[in-house]
Amino acid sequence: PVEPEFKYVGNMHGNEVLGRELLLQLSEFLCEEYRRGNERITRLIHDTRIHIMPSMNPDGYEVAAKQGPDSNGYLTGRNNANGVDLNRNFPDLNTLMYYSREISGPNHHIPLPDNWKSQVEPETLAVIQWISSYNFVLSANLHGGAVVANYPYDKSQDQRFRSHRRTVNTPTPDDKLFQKLAKTYSYAHSWMHRGWNCGDYFADGITNGASWYSLSKGMQDFNYLYTNCFEITLELSCNKFPPEEDLERQWMANREALVAFIEEVHQGIKGMVSDENNNGIAGAVISVQGISHDITSGDMGDYFRLLLPGTYTVTASAEGYQPLTVTTTVGPAAPSLVHFQLKQEVVRKPSERKASGTRSNNKALQKKVVPRATRRGTQR
Repeated sequence: PVEPEFKYVGNMHGNEVLGRELLLQLSEFLCEEYRRGNERITRLIHDTRIHIMPSMNPDGYEVAAKQGPDSNGYLTGRNNANGVDLNRNFPDLNTLMYYSREISGPNHHIPLPDNWKSQVEPETLAVIQWISSYNFVLSANLHGGAVVANYPYDKSQDQRFRSHRRTVNTPTPDDKLFQKLAKTYSYAHSWMHRGWNCGDYFADGITNGASWYSLSKGMQDFNYLYTNCFEITLELSCNKFPPEEDLERQWMANREALVAFIEEVHQGIKGMVSDENNNGIAGAVISVQGISHDITSGDMGDYFRLLLPGTYTVTASAEGYQPLTVTTTVGPAAPSLVHFQLKQEVVRKPSERKASGTRSNNKALQKKVVPRATRRGTQR
């Protein structure tokens, strides 16, 4: 079970078609190279569960394709059949996260609002159910209209200045890791890393999303705040609907980067969280000292925590078990294998508890404690 899940999502905006074509070509390339015995591709396929969604917005694509590359309007086919921008349609967990941070609430797997299903499009709902069904570790969604690797957060905390296009660098707790992931793609790409593209300049060919422009309800931030998945957004071409004759050049520019980015899922630490009988513990929390963003173990007790090379203090905890803390060193190549075997907490019988000696102590014991989740839920 210690095999990470990876995904690529293309064509979220129906008129941004290069990602769709690249992912179709990537699928064929991986199969052909595997059949040829390419050692690198064979190893990647054997060690990784690779999911590829060429088009998240097929209806929008059909609208754009009817116009064709020559007469396609800049926004024609961007939205889905209901006229909704799917990358502005995910539940807004950033706002909940910013508030939760102020009250020392959870920093991961933020609960969805009660009425979220009624507020999202069918495509968005399907993707949320999909990413909730697998323990995805790393992901990228492919766009067009610029050439840059964009990493979270996309939404800045202060939205009051949106009308003035104020941009604020808004890093995640994993900012250095996200920068490294983005650079992996940009430097493996033929020209993204040069910085000057489409009339814009991005140093190293990467940018923090909110530093570029603040975006609310995007898929990238949603992945990070609701699941274990680290996702970046890849803007791959100045022309959103490039002509057919440009596709081979674009494939050659992106082929190495697409493969190299998948390989990035194999870094950090991974392992199993189990009980004393070697039964996997699902939903165990993996915390890294100094990084205020946790991940959880999957249904089988397997976990994957992307980390840069270095030495870390890591704690695994689960309800009903004693937490376990270890120190481990992560190298630059393969992930370090770190297993956690948790012992059950000893529940003391009522007769073993010390009787309270004073009325004031009894009163203190009766003091009502409001759970964090309840307090957070009232803010909506």
